[in-house]
Amino acid sequence: MTASRGRAGSTGGAGRTGRPPLTEERKAEIRLEIARAAVDLFVAQGVAATTGEQIGQAVGVSARTVWRYFPSKEACVAPLFAAGIDAIAACLRAWRPGTPLEDAFERTLTGAPRSARGPEGRTSVGALVRLTRTEPALRAVWLQSYDEAEPAFARALADRAGLPPDDLRPALQAAMLNAALRAAVEHHAWHLEGAAADADASERELARVMREALRVAAGGLA
Repeated sequence: MTASRGRAGSTGGAGRTGRPPLTEERKAEIRLEIARAAVDLFVAQGVAATTGEQIGQAVGVSARTVWRYFPSKEACVAPLFAAGIDAIAACLRAWRPGTPLEDAFERTLTGAPRSARGPEGRTSVGALVRLTRTEPALRAVWLQSYDEAEPAFARALADRAGLPPDDLRPALQAAMLNAALRAAVEHHAWHLEGAAADADASERELARVMREALRVAAGGLA
């Protein structure tokens, strides 16, 4: 439940001190810190038992600050789900004719999974995605991230092919790619459930599954 959201109230600027405003880069860092803290708590004690106050305490900010960045506690994990969208779009734009799709993604595949982990390597992307099976509100955030990704992928594919942004072909290709990537991540998460694999081994397996999904999707993108 997200009843603690009701504490958000107004975040008006009256009475602020003369502190300089946060840069967009720092705001993004805070959002990611909150996201990592939220998922660690969700995995450790469940979503229902986690409060905005606990998430804020884990980051060193107030619950009010948490609600300033996110509309609900479940939404706190959105930056982790969306972390790879820009990188994937960039790979699609740079994908050269005749190059296997999975090769175009090689650097992203070997680095991107760590975006869902903090500096200490705490929570894996698999643990986060597994929670979406039993938490409807988290599932909604997960699926929303793919809804937001698809237009970005379509624009990248249209740019690559020199097609107008409203052309149907890149939209269909983006939908196929999007579905393949989601299926790969979920397959990885479901099949590792209950396994004691270490985080590095889990990341390598995720990269392998995603390469396989890209090879399958490439047939429809050619």
